Amino acid sequence: MPVSKKLPQLFYGGDYNPEQWPEDVWLEDMRLMKQAGVNIVSVGIFSWAILQPNAENYDFGWLDRLMNLLADNGIMADLATATASPPAWLAQLHPESLPVDENGVRFSHGSRQHYCPNSKAFRHYGQGLVRRLAHRYKDHPALAMWHVNNEYGCHVSRCYCAECTVRFREWLQQRYGTVQELNARWGTNFWSQKYYAWDEIALPAKTPTFANPGQQLDYMRFMSDSLLDAYLGEYRILKQITPDVPVMTNFMGAFKPLDEFEWAKHMDVVTWDSYPEPTAGIPVAAAMQHDLMRSLRGGQPFILMEQVTSQVNWRQRNPLKRPGVMRLWSYQAIARGSDGVMFFQWRQSRAGAEKFHGAMVTHTGDENGRVYREVAQLGNELKRLQALVDTRIEAKVAILFDWHNWWALELDSKPSRDVLFLEQIGHYYKALFDAGIAVDFVQPHADLNKYRLVIAPALYLIGPGVSDNLEAYVQQGGTLLTTFFSGIVDENDRIHLGGYPAPLRKLLGLCVEEFDPMLPDQTNGLRVRGQGDLDGDYKCTLWADIIRLEGAEALASFTADFFAGSPAVTAHTFGQGKAYYVGTHAEDAFVAGMLRRILSDLGVQPPVMTPLGVEVSERRAEGRSYIFLLNHLDQPAEVQLPAAGFTDLISGRKLQGSVRLSANEVLILHKDTEHAV
Repeated sequence: MPVSKKLPQLFYGGDYNPEQWPEDVWLEDMRLMKQAGVNIVSVGIFSWAILQPNAENYDFGWLDRLMNLLADNGIMADLATATASPPAWLAQLHPESLPVDENGVRFSHGSRQHYCPNSKAFRHYGQGLVRRLAHRYKDHPALAMWHVNNEYGCHVSRCYCAECTVRFREWLQQRYGTVQELNARWGTNFWSQKYYAWDEIALPAKTPTFANPGQQLDYMRFMSDSLLDAYLGEYRILKQITPDVPVMTNFMGAFKPLDEFEWAKHMDVVTWDSYPEPTAGIPVAAAMQHDLMRSLRGGQPFILMEQVTSQVNWRQRNPLKRPGVMRLWSYQAIARGSDGVMFFQWRQSRAGAEKFHGAMVTHTGDENGRVYREVAQLGNELKRLQALVDTRIEAKVAILFDWHNWWALELDSKPSRDVLFLEQIGHYYKALFDAGIAVDFVQPHADLNKYRLVIAPALYLIGPGVSDNLEAYVQQGGTLLTTFFSGIVDENDRIHLGGYPAPLRKLLGLCVEEFDPMLPDQTNGLRVRGQGDLDGDYKCTLWADIIRLEGAEALASFTADFFAGSPAVTAHTFGQGKAYYVGTHAEDAFVAGMLRRILSDLGVQPPVMTPLGVEVSERRAEGRSYIFLLNHLDQPAEVQLPAAGFTDLISGRKLQGSVRLSANEVLILHKDTEHAV
């Protein structure tokens, strides 16, 4: 099914802020939008102060005129609830609605996101506005989707105010029941932190040194839940009044403060905002984020809600996207499961903090300029790609991704602060990306049986049932690969006793007796012998586990230090499957070679073999297959196609044999023998 019944095609458009412009500009906007193939715009995201000039009064006149104008021109609205930036009168009437930082300093009005998610005043007035918007526009022909708030937690993901303190105690009481249970979970006998009453518990704000890790971890959970509860207050109003209209908010990719798997349960479609640095090379990290966004709702297509046409304004230096890159990266999103491409924003602002942020229409307003020409080219191409709507990616490889693990792994007082969750995930993802292998991201307790390979980098936190789930998966024939500093603590950041990694020792067939975090300039080596084309010497950094085998076999050994010759990488047959363990941070060549060998043994192959720098992905539905080829190189590349003839969905060209992609070129291959829709 398409995202919206009113718009059964790929979304194309951007954030539209007509309140910043005289209404005579609106008519020109409509002309340029239709010329560029725009079919939907997000409106009202930052318009609370204009919609509600004071606590008692509302002004919807301008929005009525805009919504009617959009409908008259066949353009749909992703209508925002406008609560992302409260008006000045709310801060004046209710200063307690402003958030407080860890030093006890209250933020001021004058930017955006200046609200505490637990503020009663913020929720009261915000939900009042949402209710009026929903009733007023519920039957409007332009309404296609609701956009709640904007980028939750982007600037203020934590609040330390008095209201949050009260709510945190309530949250803890609901979670643990008794203070005694909380003390046991947090290990409060350490440093005389024991509590005897709920009102003794504070937020982990500014402390002399390390705060209690269990308290810190629960506070991260609490703030994610608090922001989610603020979202749900608006979501429930919209679903009550307009049950058939999709409701969402926009994520910022793998954003640490929000448990996005939990949030996605309450979104009709996942949307996200993508801003890779345009000179950083092939956007592997963006591809990984696309795959994560697609995975949050079990493979359902997502929407790329924001990207930039040319350049952002918020880095220290903001270079342009070169010609063709915006189009190429837009197709990357679609190749990885997006059913729409949108931008921030439609028309470049004249004033304000984002006036130098790129847009679909630049300050020149010139429809003959490079940016608008590229915008119009892409929009009119997407009109021809309706067959892609709601097609899916079928991955045979999964990477475990758990926000609670991320939070716990990167708390302070660890053996090494250099072990970062996204970096460890990305280290293995890049090898799969380069090999053209599709990847899903799944939670550790998910059903893993449809995957041939599951990778769990730095699975530091293992909560109840996770080790049983992994054992069952491998026992039944699955292949697991996990890495150093995994299986260390439980859901409260308490050590799993019984030798590292205690909950995984049986599965992995080993015991980690000690671990040795390396200094930034320190290295060791890996030696591989008797493993075919993987044989060789490799560099490793960051970490070294001192491993005692308990049934596993060594695939690689360390070459230096007192543990030279001891196992560094192992494999263990467990039931019908196999579990691999990598006890260090190995160089890219080793990871790529090891995964290539494992995938070959499992019969997992890319849709088409491509040279390095040419991205490949496949979307499927009901016997239809669409293979995307994207050349990220600054030079042409050759790709050998399978025997069957293909048609390029974008250009209509017939292709077979060897195909040459120019720099930044995109092909969407559809088999000629299949039924085209």
